[in-house]
This record gives sequence, structure tokens and C-alpha cells, in this order.
Amino acid sequence: MFKPALPPYEISEWKAKPFADRVRMVCQAWAVQGYGTPVFVYSFYLLKIVFYVWMWCFFCSFSPGIGHLGTISSWWLEPVAFQKALLWSMLFEGLGLGCGSGPLTGRYFPPFGGFLYFLRPGTTKVSFWPKLPFFGRSQRTLADVVLYLLHCGFLVYALISPTITIYHVLPTLILLPLMGLSDKAIFLSARSEHYLTALICLMFASEWVSASKWVWLAVWVWAATSKLNRHFPSVVAVMCSNSPFTLFGPFRKWMYRSFPDDLRPSKLAVLLAHMGTVVEFCFPFLLVFGQGGTITWVGLTIMLLFHVFITSNVPMGVPIEWNVMMVYGAFFLFGAQSGVSMLDVSSPLLIGSLVTFLLLIPLLGNLFPAHFSFLSSMRYYAGNWPYSVWLFKGDCSKKLDEHLVKFSPRVSDQLRILYDEDVITAVISKVIAFRAMHLQGRAIQSLVPKMVDDIDDFEQYEYLDGELVAGVVIGWNFGDGHLHHHQLLEAIQEQCQFAESELRCLFVESQPMGGKSMSWKIVDAAIGVLEEGEMSVKEMDTLQPWPT
Repeated sequence: MFKPALPPYEISEWKAKPFADRVRMVCQAWAVQGYGTPVFVYSFYLLKIVFYVWMWCFFCSFSPGIGHLGTISSWWLEPVAFQKALLWSMLFEGLGLGCGSGPLTGRYFPPFGGFLYFLRPGTTKVSFWPKLPFFGRSQRTLADVVLYLLHCGFLVYALISPTITIYHVLPTLILLPLMGLSDKAIFLSARSEHYLTALICLMFASEWVSASKWVWLAVWVWAATSKLNRHFPSVVAVMCSNSPFTLFGPFRKWMYRSFPDDLRPSKLAVLLAHMGTVVEFCFPFLLVFGQGGTITWVGLTIMLLFHVFITSNVPMGVPIEWNVMMVYGAFFLFGAQSGVSMLDVSSPLLIGSLVTFLLLIPLLGNLFPAHFSFLSSMRYYAGNWPYSVWLFKGDCSKKLDEHLVKFSPRVSDQLRILYDEDVITAVISKVIAFRAMHLQGRAIQSLVPKMVDDIDDFEQYEYLDGELVAGVVIGWNFGDGHLHHHQLLEAIQEQCQFAESELRCLFVESQPMGGKSMSWKIVDAAIGVLEEGEMSVKEMDTLQPWPT
């Protein structure tokens, strides 16, 4: 129930191997084991979904005539129920209870970050614009905490109100962007690219249903568009290797060209990836043009199966409740409200908002990914993510505990509550495999050796993925490498004062839409950029996940 599946080799022998051999061995282990997730972890996420739905029903009960579980079939598609689902989803995510929570994001004890950090003055944050007066500081102030409390308080006030009016929505539309200037993690954790845009729609009483349909359509279409790349087949292979429903039989090995020697995505993985992309492009238009008839219900069925497939695989990052909200929103907007036309949006202000947040920002984010979050770009789970690798010399990662205000200890110390050193090493090593087996991770094999002055000294360094660093330091991580790129390094260095060569980082940027390469930088915490360049994505596609 509680012990992860250990790799099929002795951990002591694995630690004695050169880095290239260690990466190869752990990638081969991932192919057949995935993360090796214990059974109790899946129970944790299942209970979390139950809590999410139960609390939604509780908040709906404040509206007359709805909210009772025994009569849910009669009220679950009521407009106020959908509005409260939006507000509750934003609060749930913004508290850190949704995406980026639990063991599948390297968060064990405690299993949540979010509010534990956002309510604590002195914790490290990544501001939108570091040079901005008052908001640009790298450490959270009492004013930041007060703003976050007000934001959560107004959401709760709206949720316990009988109806939702513009006066319930307006405080969130003011406070959340304001907090985003101070801390990108708070803004992104609330899934603002989706929920904040949908709340803007609620400000227009006669047009909000029509406008909300555009929000859902944009999420699906941009997500599908982002998968038109070389990255996505490896995402499918890695995800299927981690699925609780592929534990038995040879299916996991079928995801790769020739297990264990060639772990590039197989033709089957490529086919599944392309099929998934086609499906994600098609069903939204069935919903748009179905007008409540048979075509609509075909589209809703395909949509439901699509999202069930995603959630049943329990992908790393676990955007499970968000997928639940996407399904619920589809049934409300395109099923119950099928008679409302998407063309009934006439307010210039609303049209301008939709064009900005659903077209311009995602387009610019895909063309110039270095300047936008992959979430704002709606580039969901396509494998084309920014990421980072952090090398701490010796045991100097202890400085994070000694100098930073935070809630969670280092991941190894969290795991030490339950496991011995061999199990801890096995669990953390699987994060290396997760990164290396994605196409963008192939850059690691040629760039990591550049991070140290002498390759013979490499074994002196502790290797950590930036996701684990961000989870511990800022309290939220969900695949956005910008949260653990140079800005976080500067904030940590300001407080910890690492000496030269004690902390080295590799920062890899996403591939721009239409581009052919991914840019990278190697940075020393004490002296700055050591080297930078670009790597061809086409060339990376020919490589194995491990160095050769």
C-alpha cells in the first residue's frame, strides 16, 4: 500500500555507476514501472476528487432549491451551480489543493503547498516584474498575505451567497491580477488563463453563457494545436508507462521501439498521439455545431471519453479536478445551454477581453514562449515545456533549509519519514527518468556535462529537477519551468549566498511554434551565465533518453 515499486536493480550498485549508465537504467525502469507509485497515492487523489465535488455541493446548498446530493440530477446543470463550480475551482486550485499537489508532483509531507506558503510572510516568491516597486520583492510581505486573504475571503463570500452577481465577481477580477504582479505562482495556481477569463464572462449578465463557450472552445483547440510537434508522442509513451491501468501485460513495452535498448516512442505511441490530437480538434466542433441534437451528444460522449482517458492515466502534475471541471462545463454549456449561440456576444469590452485572453496571449505565448507561461499559452501537457536542472555541490542544498523561510523540507527529508535511503534514492531518481524520456529532456545528456568545470567532479553534485526545487522553495510547481529559472535562482542566491561552483543550473526554454530549436543557459549562482546556446529538436528526436 505504501511502498513504491523499486527498480529492478540494486540501488547501491546503481549509485556506483557513471551518470550515463544511471540515466539509462532508470529510464529502462520507468518504461515498465512508471513512477512506481504506491497504491495509497491513487486513493489520496480519489479522495481529493470526492472532497472537491462534495464541497461544490455544499456551496450550492446556499442557493435555494439546489445543493442536495439526493436530488443532484435535477439541479447540477443549473446556471448558478455552474457559476459556483467556477468560483470553487479557482479557490480550490489557488489554495494549492488541485494541480501540483501530492506525491506525483514531489510533494509528500505536507502533500500541499499553496496556502501554507501564500499565508506566510518571508517565503520566497517569483514576481511578474522584479523591478516593480512594492510588488517586485523576492520575499513575501505582510501586505501580500493580506491581499491573498482578501482574495480567498471574497471567493468564499461569493460561494455562500444565494446568487452570483457582478459584485461577487468584481473583487476577484481586481485582486487576482494585482497579486499576479507580486507572485506569478499565485496567479498561475488559480488557473487564471481559464477560470479568470470565465469570470470576466460572468460580468455580462445576458452574454456570459455564449462567452463561456468560447473559453471552453479555446482551451481545447489551443491544447490540440500545441500537440502538433515532435514532443507529444514521447508524452504519450511516458504517461502510459505510469498508468495504473497498464500494470499488467506487455502494453508498456509496446510504447517503445525496442525495449530496453531503444526507448524512443514506438509507432503505436505515435499513432495514439496523433489520434488523440485529432480527437481533441474534432469533438469541440461537434459541440459547437450540434445545437443540442444527436451530433451534440456524440461530441459530449467523445469529450467525456477523452477526459476520462487523461484522468485515468493519472498524469504527473495531476490536473484531475481541472479535467472534471472541463467535463462538467461541456455538459452545461453545450448540453443544457445548447440553444444559446456562441455568436450572441455583442459587448465590445467582452469581445476585446475574449480576443486578448483566448487568441492574442496564447498565440504570442506559442510564438515567443520565453515571455509567457505555458499555461497562459494553453500549451497543456504537450511535452513542450521549459524546465531546469539544479546541481548542488556536496550537501550544500542544506542551505535552502538554513536560510529560506518555507514550509516543506527538502524532498529527501520528506521521504525520510517513511523510507530508508535506498528507497529515497530510487524515488528521486525516477524524476530524472521522467525528464530524460521526454523529447525536450534529451538536451540533458549533452548539456549536464557542461555544467561542471571538470567532469570527474560531477559525482560530487546532487542532481535535482527544478520542479522539486520550486515545490520546496515557493510552494507550487506544475510544469512551468519559468517558476524555477533564473529569477528564482537570483532570489535564492540573495538569501543563501552560494559560493562559486556550489550551485549550477541548466535552464532550457520551450520550442517556439514554427521554430526548430530550444534555447538553453548554464548559470552559476555566484557568477552568472557561463554558457548559452540552442539545440535542434530534430536532432534530439534521434537520440536515446540517456547519454551515449
